[in-house]
Amino acid sequence: MQWYMSHGVGSRSRRENPCRALAHANRRVVAQWRGMARLRVGIDLVQVSRIAESIATFGERFLRRVFTEREVAYASSSPDVTAERLAARFAAKEAAKKALGLDGVGWNEIEVVRMPSGACELLLHGRARAAAEPFGAADVAVSMSHEGDHATAVVIALAQ
Repeated sequence: MQWYMSHGVGSRSRRENPCRALAHANRRVVAQWRGMARLRVGIDLVQVSRIAESIATFGERFLRRVFTEREVAYASSSPDVTAERLAARFAAKEAAKKALGLDGVGWNEIEVVRMPSGACELLLHGRARAAAEPFGAADVAVSMSHEGDHATAVVIALAQ
């Protein structure tokens, strides 16, 4: 009960029911946050060997369906790490779908672009861009990594 009281949540009528007290506090916090920036996060982990297997099994068909020409060109520029680079990009696309709520959007409508500085950025095309507009994303950041048979990505979106 001490937390409730120290945060102004408790009152005589709510002391007996901590769930009601928390629900009341949550409503008050949500009301205060309306109109402020919102933060959304998506994360994904991909097995590199599964991406390599899909490339071996389906070849160009898989690559065209999931990745843009730029993504394939960049990944293929170093044949030793092509599968790792594509797996990281696949993880970034999945993380973007989670962070921005992009259900029903084609994989190649989300693009990971490597900037001259070496940092990566997300570009949304077509339906992905249209689906993300209601969220009002002011800034989207992506971070990717791969080690061994795993690739991971985190996407953080800030909306106004």
